[in-house]
Amino acid sequence: MPTLKQRLAAGEFVRICGVGRMPHHNLIHIIGMSGGFHGLWFDLEHVGFSSQELEIATMAAREHGMDTFCRVAPTDYATVTRCLEAGSSGVMAAQIFTAAQAEEFVRWSKFAPRGWRGLNTGGWDAKFTMQPVVEFTRRANEESFVAIQIETVSAVEQCEAIAAIDGVDALFVGPSDLSQSLGVTGQFFQEKCLAAIDKVSQACRNAGKPWSAVTFNPQHAEMLISKGCRMLSPTNDIRLAVAGVNAVKQDFSELFAKKV
Repeated sequence: MPTLKQRLAAGEFVRICGVGRMPHHNLIHIIGMSGGFHGLWFDLEHVGFSSQELEIATMAAREHGMDTFCRVAPTDYATVTRCLEAGSSGVMAAQIFTAAQAEEFVRWSKFAPRGWRGLNTGGWDAKFTMQPVVEFTRRANEESFVAIQIETVSAVEQCEAIAAIDGVDALFVGPSDLSQSLGVTGQFFQEKCLAAIDKVSQACRNAGKPWSAVTFNPQHAEMLISKGCRMLSPTNDIRLAVAGVNAVKQDFSELFAKKV
């Protein structure tokens, strides 16, 4: 199965779905069976997953040809390697403020000589000790996906330097926090937000790297695509559940209008 990193390198347009508060394997099976998504990103910034939950979730995703990566707070190097050892193909740093912070996150994600990721071959990524160490570390450094979220004013200001870092595979715009950081919370088409996206897009063009984003509606998605976005996340587990409840209430509108 092609990874998200491979799809992006091949110039494909990629669709992903977020999973956070409802990381059950059956939901992942439903998403996979429904088709249309190339991968999932697991939100470990706002929600805590156990290693076992993450192992099961990545296994369920792989069954349907979906690759995965994990969003984590850039505060703990051990969390980064646990995500990779559990079977996720990549990691994404939330709330990055500087290029130096992004560089540190890359080093947490890569083995020597590029970084200082702790070496343990007991996880899924090293085939539970069945892959030679040298081959494992080389392959992991080459194939692991590292994204940096751009959702702060200072990250926008330093996005050229962040995009240029060796080992950063993509920038990922977080529209909600970005709008909050810019002082225009929730105003995704406000001039400040559009200018920030233009700056990120240009930085990625200059570095020859793709960029991604969360999107909220077709108009917002079209705007992002027009500015060069190559990987979009149009929904997540909670939005899927709410949409399902709303669809049932709409389909059975007369039933729900009845008075008891």
